[in-house]
Amino acid sequence: MGSVVVAAVQAGSVLFDTPATLAKAERLVREAAAGGARLAVLPEAFLGGYPKGVDFGVTVGSRSAEGRELFRRYREAAIAVPGVETARLAELASQLGIDIVIGVIERDGGTLYCTALFFTAAAGLVAKHRKLLPTAAERYLWGQGDGSTMPAVHAEYGVLGAAICWENYLPLFRQAMYAKGIDIWCAPTVDERDQWQATMRHIALEGRCFVISANQYLTRADLPPDVHPIQGDSPDTVLINGGSTIISPLGDILAGPARAGEAVLLAEIDLADRDRSFLDFDAVGHYARPDIFTLTVNESPQHTVIPRPTM
Repeated sequence: MGSVVVAAVQAGSVLFDTPATLAKAERLVREAAAGGARLAVLPEAFLGGYPKGVDFGVTVGSRSAEGRELFRRYREAAIAVPGVETARLAELASQLGIDIVIGVIERDGGTLYCTALFFTAAAGLVAKHRKLLPTAAERYLWGQGDGSTMPAVHAEYGVLGAAICWENYLPLFRQAMYAKGIDIWCAPTVDERDQWQATMRHIALEGRCFVISANQYLTRADLPPDVHPIQGDSPDTVLINGGSTIISPLGDILAGPARAGEAVLLAEIDLADRDRSFLDFDAVGHYARPDIFTLTVNESPQHTVIPRPTM
């Protein structure tokens, strides 16, 4: 293992305008590559959008016609995987010699998923991770992923994994991912709170891995004029205030947290720092107690309909 430059990209989606958001992603990935990055991580739900503060007309026991129409627009902005957008990102990764991890809203049948996609410069789209458990009101927008999309992606410089936003609070998920030997933990998110920084540093220390947290910076101006978030309707209202950061396996902040605007954070990381960090802690090795605690993980795909073989 050697040193490599990585990037956390902080920017907001253009809600309901996936082509414009894809163009923004391309511009920012090019900026990361120009800074020497071999890996760029982009925020949660970047393609497809995170509609912060929009209620879609849902209350307990009731849905509105206006909310259903808004959801139609949201679903239309989601992407197929694979599809036109993933092909463009694969081409961009190949052209620039950069790997990309990006949050998208994935459309599959009648259901949307909050998904992280992995692209390598050599092979294009190589893996996806669907968010296992949407949080609070996200649950009426997105379905749940299953254990079949919990990849460990082997890049030239190390092993990549992803946990999306509050999945990072699932201790058993973290342990399952640590067991895969993740070197670089990618955390696409929309959590802007100061507490999130503590979470990212904890995971770096617990997993003895590098953490790249990429957050959106979203303002009222990024939403269409006819969409009214509950936080406020001034064009200057900040809906998601960034906080992207890059952290070492011993919890040191290498870049960020970025606030108050779009940003491309760069940091040179030395993968040998993982080896140094294991001197006194390994959550799935010498600091584990398998004689007392064990974890069983179901990584098989789950299907609603399983056809019976014909004779």
